Amino acid sequence: MTKITVLGARGRIGRAVAKAFIDAGYEVRAVTRDGILPDELAGATGIAADALDRNSLIEATKGADIVFNGLSPVYSDWSTCVPMAENVMAACAENGARHFFPGTVYNFGSPIPAIITEETPQNPTTAKGRIRVAMEELFRHEADTGRVRTTILRAGDFFGGKGTGAWFDLVVASKLEKGVYTAPGKVDLVHEWAYLPDLAAAFVRLADNRDKLGVFENLNFADHAVTDLQMKAAAQSVLGECLELASMPWWVLRLGSPFNPMWKAIVSMSYLRFEPHRLAPGRLADIVGHIPHTPLEKAIAGAIADLGITPEKRKLAA
Repeated sequence: MTKITVLGARGRIGRAVAKAFIDAGYEVRAVTRDGILPDELAGATGIAADALDRNSLIEATKGADIVFNGLSPVYSDWSTCVPMAENVMAACAENGARHFFPGTVYNFGSPIPAIITEETPQNPTTAKGRIRVAMEELFRHEADTGRVRTTILRAGDFFGGKGTGAWFDLVVASKLEKGVYTAPGKVDLVHEWAYLPDLAAAFVRLADNRDKLGVFENLNFADHAVTDLQMKAAAQSVLGECLELASMPWWVLRLGSPFNPMWKAIVSMSYLRFEPHRLAPGRLADIVGHIPHTPLEKAIAGAIADLGITPEKRKLAA
């Protein structure tokens, strides 16, 4: 049986990926700081390890065929991203494991290309973008030197899945129970979104077809390139009512950003809400065949349900 170790298994993406691999019948070891797992990961073996402790990470990934890198520090401080990536590379090299990594669109800077292919040059213009590029350059170097095989699957903003902390939860759906859809940016602007259960399932498909993967793969996961008006229409259909449209008060965040590290981090990436962009499909279908994709309305229904919002609760709130 193929063994996969999921790093950051209590985080948003690590949790979803670990669950998808459990459901697919893989032997899953889920790594968190304390080894304690959420209830839905009961089928995995919990392991405690600190990603900044190289030896503990090497020990935690022993025997793994695949290491999924779901590590992510708090959004306001990414100073540990590269050190953690270096430790992951050391662990994968020591144990001969393939490395899976979820990429972002941060790498492409502003103005961001309207259509991002797998060959689009990366020109980061923010600190977070430069960190992401540095991490991917490290992964490519490790692959080129024959130490670690890496597969990057690049996606847009997450929605759906257990946990909170994504744009959909914190902004878009924050007032849905009050009948309000909050747009983070221009309502008619195309933005790349990824339904997290789809992305997690795509990583499983890559594992199923790992014999087709090269030593370094940079793949796009093109899931939902839609506008806020389309997202709002889907949410209205799910909830069975017309929603009021509100806008995110960017001026408040910009005014307070010098005094609030989280707001400062969010404002630095605000261009993604005002510049249209989408991921172009690439080689993923050639490798995995069928690409997991949930239709928008069904995906929005799942994401809303994951937040505990139902049409019945909404009617009671009204």
